[in-house]
Amino acid sequence: MPLLISVTTTHLGGHLSLLDLLPDSNPVAWVRGGEGLVGWGVFATTTVRGPNRFADARNWWLKQLESFAVTNSVHGNGTGPVLFASFSFSAEDESVLIIPQVIVGKKAEKSWITWIGSSHQPDLKSVAPLLVPNSITWDANNNADSAWKARVTTAVNRIQSGALDKVVLARDFTGKADKEIEPRTILKKLAAEYPSTWSFAVSGLVGATPELLLRLSRKMVTSRVLAGTISKTGDDERDLALAASLARSSKDLEEHVYAVRSVADALEPLCTSTNVPESPYVLHLANVMHLATDVTGALAEKLAHVDAFTILEQLHPSAAVCGTPREQAASLIAEIEGMSRGRYAGPVGWIDAAGDGELGIALRCGQIQGRSIRIFAGCGIVAGSDPEKELAESEAKLIPMRSALLK
Repeated sequence: MPLLISVTTTHLGGHLSLLDLLPDSNPVAWVRGGEGLVGWGVFATTTVRGPNRFADARNWWLKQLESFAVTNSVHGNGTGPVLFASFSFSAEDESVLIIPQVIVGKKAEKSWITWIGSSHQPDLKSVAPLLVPNSITWDANNNADSAWKARVTTAVNRIQSGALDKVVLARDFTGKADKEIEPRTILKKLAAEYPSTWSFAVSGLVGATPELLLRLSRKMVTSRVLAGTISKTGDDERDLALAASLARSSKDLEEHVYAVRSVADALEPLCTSTNVPESPYVLHLANVMHLATDVTGALAEKLAHVDAFTILEQLHPSAAVCGTPREQAASLIAEIEGMSRGRYAGPVGWIDAAGDGELGIALRCGQIQGRSIRIFAGCGIVAGSDPEKELAESEAKLIPMRSALLK
C-alpha cells in the first residue's frame, strides 16, 4: 500500500516563525527573510558519492516518490514531498539526502504543512525554544595564516605562468564546545544578522549563504553569482566609497567575470534564452560587500526531462568556488589546498517532486559533529591577488560563523 502524503491549506499564522518550529533532533532548514521550508523527523535518508552523485540522487528520489500517494491541495513549489540535499564539493566526498517526516513552508501570506503518513495533521508548537548558547574553544595553529598565504602565493605564480585564470582556495578552523553544539542557536543568530542570505541546515551542516546557485520554477532558472569582496567598516559614508571602489576594482571585476561566465556557459545549452547583465551590482551584507550578478534563463521546452539535478550537474562546481578553467582549478585545489572540503562549497537546499527547487552554495557555514564544529572560508585568487589582502578577506568571511557561535 502506498504511503500517504498529506498537504493542508491551513493558514498557520501570519506571525509564523519557521525557525521557532524546529525541534532539537535532525532539523533541516532553508529560510530567507522568514520565508522558506523547515523540516524535522527523518522518513528516509541516504548518501551518494562519486562523479554520478547528482544522477544517483535523482534516481533515489524518484524511487521514493513512486511509493507515495500524494494529496496536495496547495500546489506550487515546495509543497508535497520535498527532498533536502547537501552535496559534497568533490565527487570523492559524501553527499547527504534527507526526506523529512514533517515539512512546514511559508511564502508571502501563504503557509502550509506536509507530513508523511495517514495520521492527523501534526501539532505545531510555534514557541521559541530555550536555546543554549554555544561556547567554542578554537584549535590554535600559529602557522595557519602564513601557510595559507604561501598557498595563495603558489596559486598566483601558477596563474601568472598561464596555467589557469582563477582558483578558489579555502581554509578551515575547528572548534570544540563543552557540550553538544546547538544548531538552532546558530541558525537563529545567522537569520537575524544576515536576513538577506539563505539560512540552511542539513545533516549538521549549518550556515547562511549569500549565493543562490540555482532556483528552478516552472522552467525558469535563476543563479546569483557572487565573486569579488570587500569588508565593511560600519561607517555608512566610508562603506559607500568602498562599494564604489569594489565596483571599479580590476582584480575583483576579473574574478567576477570568470564566475559569471562559468554559470552562463553552463546554462546556455539548456535554455532557449539567457539574460546576463552587462555589469554587476554591489550586494551589501552585514559585514562585507560582494559584486553580484543574477543570471536568468528559460529552459528549452524540447528538453522535457531537465530538472534541478540536471542543472546541478552542469553548474557545479562554478568558478565562484572552484576556478577557471574548471579542470585545472580543481587539480590545483587538490594539489595545494591541503584539506577535504566535505560539503562546504557544495550545493545545498531542496528539490520537490516536480524537480523544481532552490539550492545555494554552502558558504559561511560550519559542519557540526557532536561537540566539534569545523568552519570554512574561501577566496578567489587571480593574477593580481595579494596574499595579505586575501587573508584579510578570508577572516571577514569567517565572522558570521564565529559570531553565531559566541555566547
